[in-house]
Amino acid sequence: MTRYRLVEHASGAPGLRWFGMGPDLKPTRGLLKLQRLFDKHAFWAQQRNQRQLKRMLAGSTVVVSLWRGKRLVGFGRATSDGIHRAVLWDVVVAGDLQGRGLGRRVVEALLSTRSIRGAERIYLMTTNSAGFYEQLGFEAAQQQKLLIRKQ
Repeated sequence: MTRYRLVEHASGAPGLRWFGMGPDLKPTRGLLKLQRLFDKHAFWAQQRNQRQLKRMLAGSTVVVSLWRGKRLVGFGRATSDGIHRAVLWDVVVAGDLQGRGLGRRVVEALLSTRSIRGAERIYLMTTNSAGFYEQLGFEAAQQQKLLIRKQ
């Protein structure tokens, strides 16, 4: 049986951000591995450089990573005010391991944290995975409209 380790990082993920720490607080080149996970398995997050990843992590309320040995196989993060709103961001699982409940594990870990579970509404955006998130209790927001302002 393959063993997966879920790491719930401190807010802003300082260990991952500055030292590349993974399971057991051991340096694992985690930031580089996160960059590679995004480049290979997340079309929306390709080409993010390490400076951008550090800034992204610093602004995240909740960060979780999922490891199989020294391989980073899953990741997710969230932002929240802890009361009214929370947003899940960048949930990704390595493509060769999808369909094994790993994405569910990442999302459930995010949702179980105090600052996320205490929020009145939890948002997320997805392009291709609505069915997956609906299995976890999310539903399409018919009454709302997504607006984007590009910089």
